Amino acid sequence: MLRIRRYEESKLTSWFFEIDRNLIYMVLALMGVGLIMAISAGSAEANRLSLPWYNFIARFLLFNVVGICVLVFTSMLNKKWIKILVGIFGLIIGLFFLAFTLKSVAVNGSSRWVYFYGIQFMPTDILKPVFIVMSAWFFSKMHELYGENMFLAKDAWKPNKFCWEMFLIPFAICLFVIFKQPDFGTTVLFVCMFGVLVFVAGLSWKILIPGGIAVLSILGVLAYNYLDHVQSRSSEIFSVTPRTQVWYSLNSIRHGGLFGSGDESYVKDVLPEAANDFVYSAIVEDWGAIAGCVLILLLFFIAKRIFKHAAYAKDEFVVYAVTGAGALFVGQICFNLMTALHIFINKGMTLPFVSYGGGSLLSFCVVFGVVLALVREDTWG
Repeated sequence: MLRIRRYEESKLTSWFFEIDRNLIYMVLALMGVGLIMAISAGSAEANRLSLPWYNFIARFLLFNVVGICVLVFTSMLNKKWIKILVGIFGLIIGLFFLAFTLKSVAVNGSSRWVYFYGIQFMPTDILKPVFIVMSAWFFSKMHELYGENMFLAKDAWKPNKFCWEMFLIPFAICLFVIFKQPDFGTTVLFVCMFGVLVFVAGLSWKILIPGGIAVLSILGVLAYNYLDHVQSRSSEIFSVTPRTQVWYSLNSIRHGGLFGSGDESYVKDVLPEAANDFVYSAIVEDWGAIAGCVLILLLFFIAKRIFKHAAYAKDEFVVYAVTGAGALFVGQICFNLMTALHIFINKGMTLPFVSYGGGSLLSFCVVFGVVLALVREDTWG
């Protein structure tokens, strides 16, 4: 059996032998699936939009190369530089562009997108790793100051340098802006991530469960009454309207059968967002339900590995950051798969590392780079 041995000491060799290479390999496998689908579903999508057949392939390949560089670079940072670059610097940039969405022109009924020097992206993709790092920073500091009683201690709610108002008020404002874009899916995703962190921090079930149900219920009622697309899509949860995205998605999955339709695929050619939001449907049609289950298992093992690192971490900041990353990863997977399988209303979220989209891919590369860096430092010191 070929074994790579360590014969010299350098930052690069230390990084290579101390990093969680199995996690990197699994992420690269997901990227490989995404590239294959960019060739298959991407060419069909390009043909449907009257674009060159290689349009999505070339751009997604570039995104993957840049994403791998970002992943490696971020994984080489230490905790201090992660707080500075991803936390503080990322927060400034993310809030700057999030403010732009308040004035940006709505596209397809949503102002989630920002155009900057010809580049189109969503500020929420920037804020995802930022939220993880800043939340971990705040929770670990609150734990240091107030211990296990940080939710009920009176001093934790009095205005000072570190208090709950300092975190909750800016968080609520950002959620309001994201909800108003409108982006109900990302709003719920951030709330769920916060709920997971609060659970890990030790909030009692007696408060967490009723509080979580109340917050999500309020968001649901507001979304149903004030966001037209949520109301229309909610009415389709028990029945599928023909010729809609979900209708094409379900037909694509059915057409794939157990082993896939291969070259006989035809539903995918008319499935909107076949390389993006509904890439899982295109995968099942091409490769079959068995391959779709294998992909879900791969996603499961990645999530399991992340939460295992969080469970064994020694540093409080690492525990919260890695847990938040796992919650983001699992949450976005659930939203994407539930939409494709018509279990939840269509929220248009990408499948991490697989769906076409530069902003989402780079965002998750930063998130996983943060996980790799923090776990490496926590393990090896």
